[in-house]
Amino acid sequence: MRIHYLSHVPFEQLGAMEAWFRQRDMEIHHSLLFQGDSLPALDDFDVLVVMGGPMGADDDAHYPWMAAEKALIKASIGAGKKVLGICLGAQLIARVLGAQVTPNGHKEVGWFPVYPTTAGQQDSIGKLFVPQPPVLHWHGDTFAIPTGAVHLLESQGCRNQAFRYGDHVLALQFHLELEADNAAALCDACPEDLAEGEWVEDKLRLLGNSQRFDDARNLLGRVLAQFLG
Repeated sequence: MRIHYLSHVPFEQLGAMEAWFRQRDMEIHHSLLFQGDSLPALDDFDVLVVMGGPMGADDDAHYPWMAAEKALIKASIGAGKKVLGICLGAQLIARVLGAQVTPNGHKEVGWFPVYPTTAGQQDSIGKLFVPQPPVLHWHGDTFAIPTGAVHLLESQGCRNQAFRYGDHVLALQFHLELEADNAAALCDACPEDLAEGEWVEDKLRLLGNSQRFDDARNLLGRVLAQFLG
């Protein structure tokens, strides 16, 4: 299986997904869009992974690669490729499927539980979240659920946390892939996001419990196994 991931900023990489892919002898290729890498052709990959970033899903005028990236995501979905979106990546998937991406009203940054919707309780991926695990959030925007998609997960701070579109597209607003060092790099790169708020944890609390990162990594493996087979 050939993985190709799209990275928007240096501090948003595959994280724990990389080890999971390599343990299964999957090929990994990437486009580092922030440094001008070209996008792949549809025939170059089996799975497209779209990572996060601090930009908005409609910031095409500020990022010359964004329009072409959206076109690739749309074409990948249309071709039946597996497409996984994380945070901004999930928002970009929502946009190409015709849904709106808007400010959430407040930032959600830190470890907060997500839980399955009624539909999510019947879904193979949604069922993995029945224990309502705390997961790491880092976002200020939110996506609407696209027409034809299944709304899987929600949280108290943000209603739309995940959706599945068919069996080949999965969008996650939160970050299961972040290891502790990835999260620390994110704290250093975006300290303004840690300003006090109802759904914002400070850096010490966000990074202070290593077990949470271990649990997230284990849950990530179960999600990937269900999604990629």
